[in-house]
Amino acid sequence: MKKILFLGAAPAQLPPIYYALEQCYYVVTCDYLPDNPGHRIAHESYPISTTDRDGVLALARSLSIDGIVAYAADSGAPTAAYVAEKLGLPGNPYDAVCTLTRKDRFRTLLQRLGFKVPRSAAFDSLAAARVWSKRLRLPIYVKPVDAAGSRGITILDSLAGLDAAFMNAQCYSRAKMVVVEESIEKVGCQVDSDAFIVDGKLKFWLWADAHFDPSVAPPNPIANSYPSTIDPRCGERAAAQLQEIISHLGMRNGALNVEFLVDADGEVWFLEVAPRNGGDCIPDVIKHATGVDLVKYTVDAALGMGCQTLGNVTPSGYWSNYIIHPPEQGLLTGIWISEALKKRVVNERLWVKPGMPMKSPIGVLILRFRGAREMQGMLEDMHSHIRVEYSKSVVSVE
Repeated sequence: MKKILFLGAAPAQLPPIYYALEQCYYVVTCDYLPDNPGHRIAHESYPISTTDRDGVLALARSLSIDGIVAYAADSGAPTAAYVAEKLGLPGNPYDAVCTLTRKDRFRTLLQRLGFKVPRSAAFDSLAAARVWSKRLRLPIYVKPVDAAGSRGITILDSLAGLDAAFMNAQCYSRAKMVVVEESIEKVGCQVDSDAFIVDGKLKFWLWADAHFDPSVAPPNPIANSYPSTIDPRCGERAAAQLQEIISHLGMRNGALNVEFLVDADGEVWFLEVAPRNGGDCIPDVIKHATGVDLVKYTVDAALGMGCQTLGNVTPSGYWSNYIIHPPEQGLLTGIWISEALKKRVVNERLWVKPGMPMKSPIGVLILRFRGAREMQGMLEDMHSHIRVEYSKSVVSVE
């Protein structure tokens, strides 16, 4: 029986665990939070942090695992690559994965390849960041060098808030380093979706429009919609440049979560190329839209099984996820959904139940729309279609 170690057992990380169990593999989970649900369905579980490289390596060696997966979280990706490299398991080069999960190293790589990249630098010193920031055109972004999503990010229209933004970002950085960089003047939507490598070649990519809630700062991601409205020529250019990144780093197999912008000249600006599947049920939306199961391919690749059948597929219909964020702290009492939106819900995954303290995200809806216009209109007006109901009773959330 194949034995596979999953780094992370949170609700959003359950899909590959369920797939492995369906295939009758022996499942081991590793996550420092003992109450995470993946632990309850695994054959064995261990309360070890996914960022503890040597602790996970010792565990993997003692268990004689056949594969290791870090799903939908940047934090575990370097550890998975480190363990795979040390034990001779299928995986990607550790140094390459570290480059992709560090914003400073990734920006340097883009410059080396001659790609578009904003003026950017990383600092562990606030004083040095102050000097650098004076050279930049506002607005600027202040980000943790090694955190994913919107965690720890501040957008500044004035340098007056730099000190607070720097300290906030540093709190979210494992390396205690902060990136300060200029913003990019984009046209259209940001792109955020998944791709997949097989034997060093980009075999699957499907771009999605990323939607954000502008009422919070920085804007919360709320949806990824398919098909993207990006100019197909820009999409092809992004895929070609992504292949250059893959080849340069020697990446071999596995999922990538890719974020980029396109400017007025049609030039591609990569924000992230994360060496893992996207969160927020992006692989689930892709499976609904195309029939391609990237969860299956992720587990198969980790076990060294052939993924040669994978290829690009045009989406059928109009699909998106919708990420439910709590408006503030409190106890969830319910979620109101309009009748119009109920007709578009294909699946829902709620990780916070009524009576529980709210944390983000509360859950994700998978939606199917009748056309592009309806999809765009509803996603731009989701405040009219869904409402989080809650009590302001304060309960600490770990």
